[in-house]
Amino acid sequence: HFHAYYGDHAALIEIETLKVIAGSLPKRALAMVLEWAFAHRNELMEDWKLAESHQPLKQIEPLE
Repeated sequence: HFHAYYGDHAALIEIETLKVIAGSLPKRALAMVLEWAFAHRNELMEDWKLAESHQPLKQIEPLE
């Protein structure tokens, strides 16, 4: 999973399914996060594997 923050809102999103597993975001913010996550799912999985082995994460480009 990964964490997404927008103002006072926060959500945990499962990488494989892109489902919100905890918390919430406003509708528009969630749509943007999901668009970004869909485009970068492989990079998110790679970073998750790095995190599990306590290695530095690679930076992922923001949504343009």
